[in-house]
Amino acid sequence: MKKIKKPIFEINKLKHKTKKLHERNFNKFGFDLHPSVSVVSALLMLIFIGITLLNPKATNMFLMGLQEKITGNLNWFFVLSANIFLLFPIFLMVSKFGEIRLGGPKAKPEFSNFAWYSMLISAGMGIGLVFFGVAEPLFHANTILPHTNSTSQTQALATSFLHWGLHPWGIYSLISLALAFFTYNRGLPLSLRSVFYPVLKDRVFGKIGDIIDITAVVSCLFGLATSLGYGAQQINSGLNYLFNIPQNTTVQVIIITLITLVATLSVVSGVGKGVKILSELNIKIAGIFLIVMLFLGPTLFIFRSFGNSIGYYLNHFFELSFFSENGNSWQGSWTIFYWTWWISWSPFVGMFIARVSKGRTIREFIFAILIIPVLLSFIWFSTFGATAFYQNMITGGELLEMVKSDTSTALFAMIQSMDIPNVVKTIVSIIGTFLVISFFVTSSDSGSLVVDNLTSGGKLESPIPQRIFWALTEGAIAVSLLVSGGNEALNALQTGVILSGLPFTIILLIMMYSLYLGLKTDLHKLKEYREESLIFDIVTTQLPSNNDSSSEDYLK
Repeated sequence: MKKIKKPIFEINKLKHKTKKLHERNFNKFGFDLHPSVSVVSALLMLIFIGITLLNPKATNMFLMGLQEKITGNLNWFFVLSANIFLLFPIFLMVSKFGEIRLGGPKAKPEFSNFAWYSMLISAGMGIGLVFFGVAEPLFHANTILPHTNSTSQTQALATSFLHWGLHPWGIYSLISLALAFFTYNRGLPLSLRSVFYPVLKDRVFGKIGDIIDITAVVSCLFGLATSLGYGAQQINSGLNYLFNIPQNTTVQVIIITLITLVATLSVVSGVGKGVKILSELNIKIAGIFLIVMLFLGPTLFIFRSFGNSIGYYLNHFFELSFFSENGNSWQGSWTIFYWTWWISWSPFVGMFIARVSKGRTIREFIFAILIIPVLLSFIWFSTFGATAFYQNMITGGELLEMVKSDTSTALFAMIQSMDIPNVVKTIVSIIGTFLVISFFVTSSDSGSLVVDNLTSGGKLESPIPQRIFWALTEGAIAVSLLVSGGNEALNALQTGVILSGLPFTIILLIMMYSLYLGLKTDLHKLKEYREESLIFDIVTTQLPSNNDSSSEDYLK
């Protein structure tokens, strides 16, 4: 009698090739580094920083001019790509591909839903909501928007929903899904090179794969350093409002140093402890802050603004999403800026989301990413944006002028303009400042973990000295740029990151095809596994009792 084997779903088919890649790593002095990716990334980083610091203003002007040419001529390309990056994950979610589980049919989630959602939001754009929640809707409400040829508060919030809603999270869901799938369902390293295996095959383990990972490392380090620099300025603004602490480079360097040290401690403890705890803390504080502002502000006005803006956004979704401006004077500074920023930021966010998402089905994975953070963004912008509208009206436009003079003070300027007791203003401002600090620490520590993954050849865990090294490196880059080049250097670095959005857009388009090939194979494997499991279950239930040795003739 032919024996019936218990079905096995293979998830580590390529693990032996990953092992060979890791055998090339440098393993001394507490480091576990891929030599090519680490050394070349460091050299490129030093060269760019050196050129920037020699003449920050000239470098910034050159890069800004290059950015204007790219976004001006290719705005239509970025608009179409952003829509494709949203529609493709939605297709995967509603199709049979949604049944595939990251890590195989038996995989279980590593984190609770609340912890998982918290880490998604904190790494994705938590700090951006705090920074732009007041300023962006206020700017849009006082500008003739080219896609509507008019201006209104409803259109202003709907435009903010466009920039912070489904499209950025569609981009994040796409790249994080690809990374998680090839890592947990194929046994490949957690690095950007892995997502191209169906197209490039074994070449991903060679120079082509190194170039892909180097690009991701440089973009991630520069993006994090830029965020640390600008974040220090916003925290400094909050401390200035609260305690009259002067706004200068010295204070900002101290802030970056403290954030980096806390982030380093978090990184040392790992994803399951420090990063998870900080992310959950972020969401709890953000929830308290949101509720407080909802009831201290013009509550009914906020509710009406939320309903009207959601309705306008959904009713004009395709019109807003596919609009390309002729001339690009407004769109280049807003929509295209955001699309290139989200795309260039996606390897960092995508790798972190992939790292914490094992055990989720594709349907659950994409649904959660496209609903939970997006809904929070809509509520956040409605609460803070509508409050800003109201305060700007009753102050006769003073709030807008204050925000124009210094965007980093927008949140605190709005709080100070509210008709509430001074002690309440102070308490709310303290909560806001603490939230900014907490979000920045989370961005820094999760970014350090991603750089660790990339520079170690995609290993899920890296040595503690290496984690400390990259966490301190991020802070050192931000400090050196801030001290030596000021805002011009930070702007140049930010523009450099945005320019990487063009090659990353092309990479994501290729990656989409590669992911489809991989999922197609896995769906076929899943169908066979389920059929074999069903047959196995039927046969085992009809066999003699377990004590009957004849059952051994059928099973292996």
